[in-house]
Amino acid sequence: MEIKKIVYATDFSEGSAIALPYAVDLAKHYGAKLYLVHVIYDFANTTGWYVPHISLDSIYKDMEVAAKEQLEKCYIEEMKGVKEIERVVLTGVPYKEITRFIKDQKIDMIVLGTHGRKGLDRVVFGSTVEQISRNVPCPVFTVRIHEHQQS
Repeated sequence: MEIKKIVYATDFSEGSAIALPYAVDLAKHYGAKLYLVHVIYDFANTTGWYVPHISLDSIYKDMEVAAKEQLEKCYIEEMKGVKEIERVVLTGVPYKEITRFIKDQKIDMIVLGTHGRKGLDRVVFGSTVEQISRNVPCPVFTVRIHEHQQS
């Protein structure tokens, strides 16, 4: 098995943070390029709300800058020893953008943390991990928060 490109998708939550050491270890083990991917949720396209275009552009631009800074600062220590890293910020519906990125870049594996949502929370928010798992052509490595770690 040859793994040259790995995606670690993050929303900067505790659920995604617990998956990072696995993504880093896999990248080191295989000598793979590690993509740190964050998706800014595009609320206007998903809700159908009208928001003046100029204000949305400004908001998304600020969010993109903040997300890029977060990707740079957040994982510096954890990334030691990974040969090649690329930080990517996308805008849209997370599972759709991550799926598209994986297909376009011919990614070999994705590493995701799960939130462990249940009940109404799961119905309302759905499962990005589940949607990605169903739609990507590569293996999906999921890491779940242990029950004693969930609040």
